Amino acid sequence: MPAERTRAVIAAAGGVVWRPADGGGIETVVVHRPRYDDWSLPKGKLDAGENALTAAVREVCEETGLQVVAGRRSVRTHYEVAAGPKHVDYWLMRAVGGEEFTPNDEVDELRWLPVDDASRLVTHAHDRAVLADLAREDVPRAPSLLLVRHAKAGSRRDWDGPDEERPLESQGRRQAAQLAAVLPLFGPRELHTADRVRCRQTLEPLAAATGLELHTLRALGEEEYAADPRAGLDAVEAMLAPSPEPGVRVVCSQGGAIPSVLVSLGVRFEGTRLHPPAAKGSVWALGGRPGALLADYYREFDPDADAPR
Repeated sequence: MPAERTRAVIAAAGGVVWRPADGGGIETVVVHRPRYDDWSLPKGKLDAGENALTAAVREVCEETGLQVVAGRRSVRTHYEVAAGPKHVDYWLMRAVGGEEFTPNDEVDELRWLPVDDASRLVTHAHDRAVLADLAREDVPRAPSLLLVRHAKAGSRRDWDGPDEERPLESQGRRQAAQLAAVLPLFGPRELHTADRVRCRQTLEPLAAATGLELHTLRALGEEEYAADPRAGLDAVEAMLAPSPEPGVRVVCSQGGAIPSVLVSLGVRFEGTRLHPPAAKGSVWALGGRPGALLADYYREFDPDADAPR
């Protein structure tokens, strides 16, 4: 008897959207899907070649009409559908506009509810798990700082000029373009870069996409940080300070500085004592206070890159 063929996993992404509630606390969005006659969270399948975070924001906007800023990575749910096993990656998202809802083919009703009421209304247990994550008080709902490792640059051995002037190579320019396509979803408010050509070039496409000025932050260059770690940490800690406004500050630095910064802030990776990773073109989304940080690692904003979770 032939072995049963393993069915491919259906990849999807979505958002658990929140906003401050009148009188304190927060409320969240649930949607009614007429096709299934259920109450759920906005989500949908990834398009071919699409990044999961991009898909999550796209689906939320299409289904609800809301404008959102991406927050921290939430849980991944797993369940079976007729076509096979399905997993859905969720992000917390703060609503920042688009309050008028128009019924559409996928969603015919939208409700803003306190989290407990939303948990009682949703049809599926896996959605209640996502809402429970939204209700957590021990970790911020959104990062305040994106710490970016510069994209791939040419080999130091093959570069004749001063190392601080070594530019991005072609793959690095593609990585910079990926960052410029995805990081606006977090609502950048400020852009800062170590005083290296490759760091500046990594954020230049993002600066062009957002219209933000690119500021030099010398304290987070590799050699500068080694000479005076306290100055670099002071700069990072100031940028971690919470703001009532949605959005993040973005800093591009180097591989000799980022892991040391993270360790000093109390970040550990997958429960080990090893230094946290910082692959070229990767991003750490940080929020909260040193020793009790939100720390999401995105190895690369590429759907073919299996980023550690």
